[in-house]
Amino acid sequence: MEEPGKPGKGAPRPQRSRSQGSVDCPNLEFEYGDADSFAAELSELYSYTEEPEFALNRKCFEEDFQTQVKDKRWPELDVSRQKAYVMRLLDGLEVVSREKRLKGARAILYLAQGVFGDCDSEAEVLDWTRRNNFLLYQMGTFTAFLELLNMEIANSQACSSALRKPAISLADSTELRVILSVMYLMVETLRRETDTDPPKWAAARETFRTELSSPLHGEEPFALLLFTMVTKFCSGHAPHFPMKKVLLLLWKVLVFTLGGFEALQALKIQRRLELGLAPLPEDSIQVVRRMRAASPPACAIELVEQQQQQQVAPPKRGHRSRRPLVKQDSLDLYNERDPFKTALEEEEPEEEAEPEDLEGGALGLVEGGLDPMEGEPPLAPAPPPQPPRTPLERVAFPRGLPWAPKVRQKDIEHFLEMSRNKFIGFTLGQDTDTLVGLPRPIHESVKTLKQHKYVSIAEVQIKSEEEMEKCPMSLGEEDVQETPCETLYRVMLYNLPQYMIALLKILLAAAPTSKAKTDSINILADVLPEEMPITVLQSMKLGVDVNRHKEIVVKGISALLLLLLKHFKLNHVYQFEYVSQHLVFANCIPLILKFFNQNIMSYITAKNSISVLDYPFCTVHELPELNAESLESGENNQFCWRNLFSCINLLRILNKLTKWKHSRTMMLVVFKSAPILKRALKVKQAMLQLYVLKLLKIQTKYLGRQWRKSNMKTMSAIYQKVRHRMNDDWAYGNDIDARPWDFQAEECTLRANIEAFNARRYDRPRDSEFSPVDNCLQSVLGQPLDLPEDFHYSYELWLEREVFSQPIRWEELLCYQG
Repeated sequence: MEEPGKPGKGAPRPQRSRSQGSVDCPNLEFEYGDADSFAAELSELYSYTEEPEFALNRKCFEEDFQTQVKDKRWPELDVSRQKAYVMRLLDGLEVVSREKRLKGARAILYLAQGVFGDCDSEAEVLDWTRRNNFLLYQMGTFTAFLELLNMEIANSQACSSALRKPAISLADSTELRVILSVMYLMVETLRRETDTDPPKWAAARETFRTELSSPLHGEEPFALLLFTMVTKFCSGHAPHFPMKKVLLLLWKVLVFTLGGFEALQALKIQRRLELGLAPLPEDSIQVVRRMRAASPPACAIELVEQQQQQQVAPPKRGHRSRRPLVKQDSLDLYNERDPFKTALEEEEPEEEAEPEDLEGGALGLVEGGLDPMEGEPPLAPAPPPQPPRTPLERVAFPRGLPWAPKVRQKDIEHFLEMSRNKFIGFTLGQDTDTLVGLPRPIHESVKTLKQHKYVSIAEVQIKSEEEMEKCPMSLGEEDVQETPCETLYRVMLYNLPQYMIALLKILLAAAPTSKAKTDSINILADVLPEEMPITVLQSMKLGVDVNRHKEIVVKGISALLLLLLKHFKLNHVYQFEYVSQHLVFANCIPLILKFFNQNIMSYITAKNSISVLDYPFCTVHELPELNAESLESGENNQFCWRNLFSCINLLRILNKLTKWKHSRTMMLVVFKSAPILKRALKVKQAMLQLYVLKLLKIQTKYLGRQWRKSNMKTMSAIYQKVRHRMNDDWAYGNDIDARPWDFQAEECTLRANIEAFNARRYDRPRDSEFSPVDNCLQSVLGQPLDLPEDFHYSYELWLEREVFSQPIRWEELLCYQG
């Protein structure tokens, strides 16, 4: 009897969709960067349910503007009159009436949105957005809105009202959304540099960056205030906070103050120069941009179908049945160009005869077209079929691999230890210069290893930290450079575990694979309208809006977590390890794997957007009547930028958490991540595939010989695209690090080192055992002590309660003195 949902023997097989096919998926023309385009980043700030508020902001502005300026529009005013009007609006924010403050804030928001009522095109709206936001910053608008934000955070009445409501909607966060929107528009506008910016704008940008990265009013950096809002939301004390806007603002503040990926690369080069280290062998950003995507390997179901079709279908004309001869032809043509071409000779027969391979895969390689997963040089474009080339033409192809190989000092020492044990019977510890008694080939091997030796900044920092722990008195005080990253880590330190847990809770609630649970947090407070939809069209629109909202939340969290990890690692490796450990302890690794345990191709090509409702399009065009077809059509893009960006960020985070950590690599193995990651290779985007292959490479030694044998295409892609470490026996599992008995000790040792670093650098004044002790009673009593201003009013009461009414315990005093 046939099982439900399964076709019978004679039934035709359903054709696979494009998202499921292995070769049909097109190459995705995606350029990774700090963020999307200016218009796209502004558009994602607003939910579609907020669209009516654009008209409300315009109304608040025009009602006030017409009372002050007669017969003129905003663009017609000169700068002095614009400044005078902005100053008047800022004065209106200090009134007692909450309703009047909100109207003034909405008028300022309309200015920050680009006075779209006076514009005829989207480009004009964006131009006035830039002009007005620089003007607003110069008039002190950000500081004024920061005070309003602090007032709203401390508004206990709004919090208690939201806690009593069974369902929270947009109306509960109106003031917060307006305030955060103005602040986000200012940060996003001022942080973007253009070639046409006047010098005063460049000066304003640097001043703003300094203000945001330093403690505001002597209290805390602005980013810490936003982190506090995140933890307060997740704890359930403020469920009405518009979390999407908070996360987007926090991400952009970190990008602005710490620097994006290109600024990080420049900072890394500078730091290596200061430490006297060799320059980087290549620019990783440029190498990844030049990479080409590889065709994904076949999945198991495709191979089964393939075998069945081979048994039924007659051999096709032109099919080469004698594969060994074909391979020899392939070697004659391509062996000089790719040293790893021969890795494909051991592929399984069923993969070789796959229908997709017949069209453009394995046989396409033999016929003259190259398949990147099967040995194509990553930097070379696939040439069209043509006659055999002459030796002179072959020279034009780039040779070698995209990455220069690296060797650690530890690898050289391990190689010499093995060689000395084999040839002379004893070792010399960490001595890598003495080669007496070793044969000539070993000399050449050591020379080659030293040529590719790479010393990372982290290794220098760890060595310096070990010296500080051993000789704290002789080395003296450490000179810590007060960078924005150092300032941020210091103020985040004591609550950092709570911040990481809160971010992961929100990420879990926003993941598309998460099921709705009663105990999960509600992240839809700033997207659900007051009145729930009553028609099918309204429900469809809200469904698109909710999915889009979740995608934007995932994008913001993944980007800011990656940015924190990369900057902390450059600033000091133990700061990075501290954040990493708390992410691991909060189950970040299984969470990311759960995120990827879906049809990732469908997620990346999802069209959860309504282009006619996106800002700034909706502000300058008449909105057409929405119907089911227009909602379903969406944009005609090949992929969704934010979803592909999020996937790459999450893979990079996972890679950072597990790199060189064998205990965490074993977590990948235990959670069966290999098939999940292998499915992600169906996305033909070079950067995403690179980080998937990195994660597969580090666990290959634990997956067994059978897995390696049946995944030769993936192994070949790893050889091609991932950096090689000389002496790294990743493909065979013979490495001594593959032994699993010291994993718990490894994590505990790391934690002890982190705690020692934090105690030495940040707790030294209070807890240091080397601080001098003052034994003189008079000098101790004579030290100045800061007391509250009103202390002298309650001094007698304090004496009565704390001194006279307390019995003197002489035994404890004597023990303390002893």
